Amino acid sequence: MSDNLSNKPNNEEVELGQLFNAIGKVFENLFKLIGKLFKLIFEFIISALKPIVQNIKLIVVSVTAAAVIGFAIDKFSPTIYSSDMLVQPYFQSKYKLANNVDYFNALIAAQNYSELSRIFDIDSTSAEKLVEFDMKIGPETPNDLLSEYNEYLKEIDTTLADEVTYEEYIENRDILSGEIFSINAKSKENDIFLSLENGFRKTFENEYSKKLKRIRDSTILIRKAALKVELRRLDSLQNIYFGILKAESESNKLSLGMEGMFPLQQERIPTREYELFQEELKVRDAIIELDRELIEESVYYDVLSGFEEVGNEAKDFENRYFIILPALVFAVMALIFIFYRMFNYIKEY
Repeated sequence: MSDNLSNKPNNEEVELGQLFNAIGKVFENLFKLIGKLFKLIFEFIISALKPIVQNIKLIVVSVTAAAVIGFAIDKFSPTIYSSDMLVQPYFQSKYKLANNVDYFNALIAAQNYSELSRIFDIDSTSAEKLVEFDMKIGPETPNDLLSEYNEYLKEIDTTLADEVTYEEYIENRDILSGEIFSINAKSKENDIFLSLENGFRKTFENEYSKKLKRIRDSTILIRKAALKVELRRLDSLQNIYFGILKAESESNKLSLGMEGMFPLQQERIPTREYELFQEELKVRDAIIELDRELIEESVYYDVLSGFEEVGNEAKDFENRYFIILPALVFAVMALIFIFYRMFNYIKEY
């Protein structure tokens, strides 16, 4: 019996030692695998860079030549000027605006300068100087985005509202989700931009936007008429209550005995003057709010910031051949040398 008890701790110690050995081997193999992966990655990077280093002189000469050519192209190419206009469309005219921006770019690509000159009321020579139009969302504050997100949740089904987070909405919103838009115009002339505003003004007044404006105006007039009827009803009730109060004040006290020293008051009829006054204020505020909406959105768009009279020189990266050509030449040559080395390696494998 005592021999069995003494053997049991020894067996447990042996099993525990074997367990630690097994765990140690697992970690040892894991570290070896990680080391091999790092070694393979390092060898791959060295193999990829080796042909570039071996042909560094040819690459430097080619990149330098590309930089000189790019500088010459930038030097002798016509200067591109740009200007921005901030607009806030109403009555869903932003969809027509986006469509017209694409249409203007298509006319430029097709060199249809006669149509461009007709749209923007400029001569054909100035129309030929147009380079490109671009539209993007204008400046927005975090509060604007949060308000937009809350409005979006009100429009969708309640079962989906809990599934759409604020981050997901911001990530997936498109350009037409905004309320303010920035229109960028590029031209080879720096004093043409003010003339372009008239062409954009025409894009906002389309049939669909006019229909929405008519519906909005009619709805406001109907609501105002209903509120005025309610206001007249409140005035009538107030006049009735004032009449009651006047009648009570005239026959309020009756003298009984003691030479009128102890007046007897009649029972007062309850009225709601204060409640009616509060209700009248609400109705008048609602009418003022409708008038404000009618005045503020009486047009199809607002120009928050128009095109500058003189445009600024565009310094876009895609137009800097001094940078683009050397980078392109370096990338192409590096890929050629790498693929050539890989081809030889596979061929001799």
